[in-house]
Amino acid sequence: MARLSRAEMQVRNRSGVLAAAKEEFAERGFRDAKIDAIAERAELTRGAVYSNFPGKRALYFAVLAELAERPLEPPHPAPGHTPREALGALARAWVAGLPLADTDEPANAARLAMDLMPEILADRRTRQPFAQLMQLDATLLGLALERLESGRSRSKRRVRLAETVLTTLHGASGLAAAAPGFLEPFNVVRACEHLAALELDDGWTVPPFLTQPQPVDEPWSPPAATDAVRGEPAQLDRDGVVAVLGLHRLAAAEDAVRALPPGGRVTAVLVTGDPGELVPLARLAIADFSRCLRQAFPRSAWPEVQVVVGDSDAVAAAAGVPSVSDGTEVAVRIEAGRIVARADGRGACHVVAADPAVPAPTEWPSHRGWS
Repeated sequence: MARLSRAEMQVRNRSGVLAAAKEEFAERGFRDAKIDAIAERAELTRGAVYSNFPGKRALYFAVLAELAERPLEPPHPAPGHTPREALGALARAWVAGLPLADTDEPANAARLAMDLMPEILADRRTRQPFAQLMQLDATLLGLALERLESGRSRSKRRVRLAETVLTTLHGASGLAAAAPGFLEPFNVVRACEHLAALELDDGWTVPPFLTQPQPVDEPWSPPAATDAVRGEPAQLDRDGVVAVLGLHRLAAAEDAVRALPPGGRVTAVLVTGDPGELVPLARLAIADFSRCLRQAFPRSAWPEVQVVVGDSDAVAAAAGVPSVSDGTEVAVRIEAGRIVARADGRGACHVVAADPAVPAPTEWPSHRGWS
């Protein structure tokens, strides 16, 4: 048998730790799970576990992220073709993953996530990024709803409606975990369907404290990466705006979306100063929501936003951002394989997307052409 390289050994050890941790969390729950027990299950040392994950919570987030990123098994439910239908389908996909009955069955994957919210709430280092991740999810859902609208209503912004839907669904998740058997899934689905008719004050204004875009002329050679929204390879070689955003600045992704001409595309590259714990949390938050989005909405309605999480540092470096933090907001504009504009600081996403000094390319595909 050929001897494994160091890199191959690291991959094997990491996979073994994740598999062992999943078993330990499923049997004992997060709080009673022990790193020593995980190491023993994986036939590794305690040090080998910590060389792959900085702590038990990071490992827990990573286990849940791995589960959320798995491809859906057929048969897939039919998506909705109106906002009401799509929200009903979204709710059905959501509640299907909840622990709706009080069971001690260790193989029940839904029960693995029952300690998630308490762990997020326990530390401001996770609460603030999670709030921004929810804002990004709401932006993605709002954009998908807008693309299902017809006629005059299509110009309406639907992000506040999306926030209300996600509030309802996350509330259902909390009750399912705290009071198994109380939640009636049918009522949650009906409530979300009725929310489609809700009218909320949902305007968008140019963000304050705008920085200025700087014209540049640099090559754009992005690495391979995955679009977490679609669960597919990201299309980074196309024209558009690439926004490198720390986990405290994710709401700025919408600034680029609203400022771009019709047919433009935005890639949000999520970065953090605490990758060991917060990258798995970001992967989980985006993947968990996106699985439901892909089931509930036809592909033609998926938002024209790509989200890169796992390969984000390499993409950020290609955009000329070698050093990142949770407060990073840097945006670059890509045309014909070149970086032609860059801005750094609050408002960077808006000014790069709207920069009149950089002509908007006429060959960008329409939203239907990018589905």
